[in-house]
Amino acid sequence: METMAQRGADVLVSGLKAAGVTRIFTLSGNHIMEVFDALVGSGIELVHTRHEAAAVHMADAYARLTGQVGVALVTGGQGHANATAALCTALAGEVPVLLLSGHAPLADLGNGAFQELPQAALAAPLSKASWAAQTAAGLAEDVARAFGIALGGRPGPVHLSLPTDVLEAKVADAPVPENGAFARSAMPLGAETALLVAQAVAAAARPLLIAPPALCTPSGFAAMAALEASSGLPVVPMQSARGLADPTLGAFAEVLAEADLVVLIGKAMDFTLKFGRSPATAAGCSWIVLEPEGALVARAQRLVEDRLVFAAVADAAASVAALASVMRPVAAQSTWADRVREAVAWRPAEWAALAGAPAGPIRSATLGHAVNAAVAAHGATFVCDGGEIGQWGMSLVRAGTRMVNGVAGAIGVGIPFAIGARAAKPQPTLALMGDGSFGFHMAELDTAARHGLPFVAVVGNDSRWNAEHQIQVRDYGANRAHGCDLAPGTRYDLIATALGGHGETVDQARDLAPALDRAFASGKPAVVNVVLDAQPAPTLRR
Repeated sequence: METMAQRGADVLVSGLKAAGVTRIFTLSGNHIMEVFDALVGSGIELVHTRHEAAAVHMADAYARLTGQVGVALVTGGQGHANATAALCTALAGEVPVLLLSGHAPLADLGNGAFQELPQAALAAPLSKASWAAQTAAGLAEDVARAFGIALGGRPGPVHLSLPTDVLEAKVADAPVPENGAFARSAMPLGAETALLVAQAVAAAARPLLIAPPALCTPSGFAAMAALEASSGLPVVPMQSARGLADPTLGAFAEVLAEADLVVLIGKAMDFTLKFGRSPATAAGCSWIVLEPEGALVARAQRLVEDRLVFAAVADAAASVAALASVMRPVAAQSTWADRVREAVAWRPAEWAALAGAPAGPIRSATLGHAVNAAVAAHGATFVCDGGEIGQWGMSLVRAGTRMVNGVAGAIGVGIPFAIGARAAKPQPTLALMGDGSFGFHMAELDTAARHGLPFVAVVGNDSRWNAEHQIQVRDYGANRAHGCDLAPGTRYDLIATALGGHGETVDQARDLAPALDRAFASGKPAVVNVVLDAQPAPTLRR
């Protein structure tokens, strides 16, 4: 019996199905129409976006909440270039994402083919691995390789370019790897090694356990909670570009400066930890590094020198699980553990006075309190963009499911993150952002409306790029602050209504709660445009 020939695009889709992919975030284009055709009847849903970077951000958020690889599919050339900008956020956030990009045909490379670019080279610095497919028969194996790399070690994005002649080529036999080939390869922390770490922690007076962005996921938070329960010590995750100034961490910098042992459980030694230098950490503080990348172990050793007392190559998830199995509470550390928890939870007492409905303009803390109440009342997923208003949200909003813009510090992710989150977890979702951030991807409100993925966008509208304005005021003086203003009175809510959503403007604190309730009740992509008295980000020092 004659074997039916398949296109490379069909082999690719077979690989994606074998990997368990059920949703792809995409923006169409000439180079990937063969893939669109192969997806017909596949059971894989396309979420068709308005910008390639937004597609990657949506895949990023989807991956964070599902634990699966988030897949984005874009066209070649400029489409690929647009998409790569969003890889920075996934890479720094340690998120497994697969970017599939159309590509000029292999047969015409070097001849000036349409939208010909060195795409693999362009994406390489922003991903764990980047290559162009070479054969139609090998496309499913390319997908399996990409998934394994994205999930393994320190998770992160992978790029695979899809030349059009490879997608169009016919093959009679194309192997599809077994399901296990698409899975994460664990980098375990051995039982004896875990016991050595546990003994070192038990011998310390003031130990700290610090976790990476890779564990800031639903499963990761559960694993950290299990380690905290077994050890009696809080596990402190770090996932913000503000590092020790991340307002989510309260007064954590205080206790870090007093610690006599810090265990980095997959957390890279970098700028967020002030490179391990004094006075951010005590001059005599010892370090243990459990790290999936040998190069980062070497970097930690270079930075803290002989204060690195132990290191092992293991991934964060495996390390947390191994430590939870052997660590037990040490009575002498209980007072210290309580101090760490209290420091992380600390917020200035005067902030409480800004809850409710105080008179005068809406301040950032007032909005933060209102958003916190709305998230709690509606059981919502909380998405927090960056910038000054984002820092208030991070410090004040508590949510069972949350995600932030991450260590890369990029703004503008709020709307696509919210759509990706809504696709991953079909529950109410609220995204807090500034007016500057809103402008990056506001057209994606149309995407949310078309695909039935409603969420509430709360826009803190202070009519400026406030983070940069605050830098100018602080470093150069108010008389030299310029170039960071946005048009006053812009009605961002009307953009939502124009694109099939719900919108309203609020300029009085007493109106915040009812407006947020109406936005959730609308069942549509909603924008609550909040006229805000611009404030700098909170600085939590006591």
